[in-house]
Amino acid sequence: MTPATDPVHPFDAVLLAGGRASRLDGIDKTALGGTGRTLLDRAVAATVGAGRVVVVGLRDGSRLPVGAVGVREDPPFGGPVAALAAGLRTDGPDDTAASAPTTLVLACDLVRPTAAVALLWRAVAGADTADGWIAVDDDGVRQPLLGLYRTAALRAALAALDVVDGASLHRLLAPLDLVEVPVPSELCADVDTPEAAARLR
Repeated sequence: MTPATDPVHPFDAVLLAGGRASRLDGIDKTALGGTGRTLLDRAVAATVGAGRVVVVGLRDGSRLPVGAVGVREDPPFGGPVAALAAGLRTDGPDDTAASAPTTLVLACDLVRPTAAVALLWRAVAGADTADGWIAVDDDGVRQPLLGLYRTAALRAALAALDVVDGASLHRLLAPLDLVEVPVPSELCADVDTPEAAARLR
């Protein structure tokens, strides 16, 4: 059993792989990585134990992880809320599988997602009635794309929005009772600048 897996709490995973990567000249960030392990590979590794893995916004020509479901946000590049909505609309390859009660939401540009997700799982047992558990870095900044959420609560929050295109994650999550989980900033680090991409290489 990997540290990222909690057998007592069945979960699905939604991996957000979209985005324009404008500060990186529009490259596919999920394909970046050293020692033959891409950022997408690292994100998938953090989902071990998930009943279903949905990858949202993977670029054309990119390899979809084995066993994962690939979907697109509507409209394309509509932002993380639109991507999350697309990921939660997918119930599986045949659209008949039941959703797990908990959903891991994870950006695909994190450098050390497995260690970060493990800290979230450790916090779950301490507040089992919450709507979710969200990572908070050393500066006290919430990291909404590094969180575990009650699937029903997340869907209800999405349904309450007028539109998802361009909607803010802050507005989406505001109604939810979320436990803030301290996660060291080094585990929240993503690849969003040329300097960060160079360090990863």
